[in-house]
Amino acid sequence: MEKICFIIAMHAEAQPLIERYGLQHIQDYFGELPTELYRGVINGKELNIVLNGRMNGLDLIGCEAATLTTEAAIMRLRPDILINAGTCGAFKSKGAAIGDVYLSNGPVMFHDRRVGEEGGWHDMGVGNYPTADARQMAKDLGLKLGKCTTGSSLDMTDTDLNIILREGGELKDMEAGAIAYVASLHKVPLICVKSVTDLVDGGRATEEEFHENLHRSSAALKDACTKIVQYLMTEQPTLF
Repeated sequence: MEKICFIIAMHAEAQPLIERYGLQHIQDYFGELPTELYRGVINGKELNIVLNGRMNGLDLIGCEAATLTTEAAIMRLRPDILINAGTCGAFKSKGAAIGDVYLSNGPVMFHDRRVGEEGGWHDMGVGNYPTADARQMAKDLGLKLGKCTTGSSLDMTDTDLNIILREGGELKDMEAGAIAYVASLHKVPLICVKSVTDLVDGGRATEEEFHENLHRSSAALKDACTKIVQYLMTEQPTLF
């Protein structure tokens, strides 16, 4: 892997990794877009972190920003692999705990794009976009595996929850589905790395738990991503 590119929504999620590798902020690399680039060379190989950017002082989160960021990153940087690193909700009933880190297992789907009960439009809404096979990497690095589902809201409706459970979803985020969609168009392998900030079935308000655990989960995310970078730069794993 000569070019590794992380796609990250929030600065709080990215900052520990940026500091770990001493990456340089490349000002205005993406022109008028809010998208931001941090870059460095590690052991002769290029490491990029691309963030959605900010508006009115707030991190741009969600699928629209993630779609724009991923397209810009692929077209300008031509990476060998994309890694969507970020935080997520997960299920206590499925063995998750705050600070656990998961790699994506199988295709990423949307749990809140409902266009009919069956047929082409339904399938388009759900998505089910592929990710690279990270099973061996998870085993080698001691990370968990989980099926990731994406929605456009921090909270969720009962219908969203029913879809997640019906489809075997284990991780709930706000960007992975959009990133997986763009990656699939360009045939760039994608791995999602998600650190748990909140427990969907833990009985607490999602927003409160998210903010309480963001720093802790971001530190766990940094440690996992550091292992992944080393792994990709030295092991040359088969991801297809």
